[in-house]
Amino acid sequence: MAVREVARQPVGSTTEPLEVLYEATGLPALPLPPALSKVYGGDLGFALPCVYGNFGNFVASIDGVTALGPEHPSSGSAISGREPADRFVMGLLRACADAVLVGAGTLRATPRHQWTPEHVYPGLAAEFADLRCRLNRSPRPELVVVSARGDVPTEHPAIVTGALIMTTTDGARLLEGRLPLTSTVIPLGHGPSLRMADVLDAVASRGHRVVLTEGGPRVLGQLIADDLLDELFLTTSPLFAGRGATSRPGLVDGIELLPDRAKWSDLIGVRRRGPYLFLRYRLHHDPS
Repeated sequence: MAVREVARQPVGSTTEPLEVLYEATGLPALPLPPALSKVYGGDLGFALPCVYGNFGNFVASIDGVTALGPEHPSSGSAISGREPADRFVMGLLRACADAVLVGAGTLRATPRHQWTPEHVYPGLAAEFADLRCRLNRSPRPELVVVSARGDVPTEHPAIVTGALIMTTTDGARLLEGRLPLTSTVIPLGHGPSLRMADVLDAVASRGHRVVLTEGGPRVLGQLIADDLLDELFLTTSPLFAGRGATSRPGLVDGIELLPDRAKWSDLIGVRRRGPYLFLRYRLHHDPS
C-alpha cells in the first residue's frame, strides 16, 4: 500500500526567514546572495574539504524514524509533511556542493528526481544559480551514484542528464553498453563491495572538495563508520511515525556502533520554522 501523506498547512510562507536559536562562533561563511541569506537566517559555509549529510534528505520523526520500511521506498515527504522550509534548506545545501553522492537504492526509490537545488525548491532557482556562480561552481552539482553490483536504473532522468557511477569491476562489466553517453562508469576494485574512502578519493580527483551525501541510512552509516563524514544536517519533524513488525530505520542503518564504538558530535547550529527543528552537527574524528 502506498504511503498516504497527511495533508497539513505549511508553517509560514516559503520566504519567511528561519529563526536562529543557536549558532557556534567562528563557522565559515559563504557569500550567500541576499535572498538566500534572508531566508536561511544568516550565513552558511564549510571548512574545506568537507563531506556533509543533508538534513533536507535526513528528516526524522520525533521517535527517530527516517524511513517507513521497504514497502514505502520514498517516504521522506510523508515524514517531513513537505514543509517548504525543509525543501528550501535541501536546495541550499545542494547549491553549495560540488557533488551530490547517492546510493542506487535512493535512485530507484525516486524515479523522477533530479539532485539539483531548483528541483526541490524552484522558487529560488535564480538565487541558487547566482550562488553557484559566486562560488565558481558548475551550473549543477555532479551526481555520484554508488552501486557495488552495478544495479543502476539506466533510464532514470538523472542518469540520462549525466552522472558518475562508482562501482566494482563486475558492476562496470554489467553496465557496459547500457548507460547513456552522458554518464561515466568508474570501477573501483574487484571485490564484492566498495570502500567509501575509495569513492571519495575518486570524487576528489575530479576537483570536488565539497561533497553532499543524500545516500540514505546505509551510505551514511558507512561514512560515519569509516570516519569520513564531517558534518550532518538533520530536520526533526513534529510527528510520531511508530514502529511495529516492519523495520523502520533510524538515521544510520547497516552498522552497529555502540557499545564498542562511540561516534560523538558537537551541535553547532539550531534553526526553527514553527514546530520544525533544523539541526547542524560537526562530527568528531578519530585522531589515529
